[in-house]
Amino acid sequence: MKKEKKEGYFWFVIILAGICGKLIGDILGSNVKSLYFLKKVYSIGFTTPICLDLNIIQFTFALKINVNIMSILGIILAIIYYRKY
Repeated sequence: MKKEKKEGYFWFVIILAGICGKLIGDILGSNVKSLYFLKKVYSIGFTTPICLDLNIIQFTFALKINVNIMSILGIILAIIYYRKY
């Protein structure tokens, strides 16, 4: 039971750090001219969804992750934080 809580907390911290890092990167990239590269977004995933139609049920799968340098840095810092505490 304890391991499930720790694992859930780990993923929560990772996702929260990625979101905060992306927001900080967007703000800094927009407001400081010399930090424009922090706003550049890299997309990972499918450009179009994959569909499987079985006449009775249809499955659609799509996954796209947009990251920037600050979101990656935030995730790395969150992993270090999680391991330390």
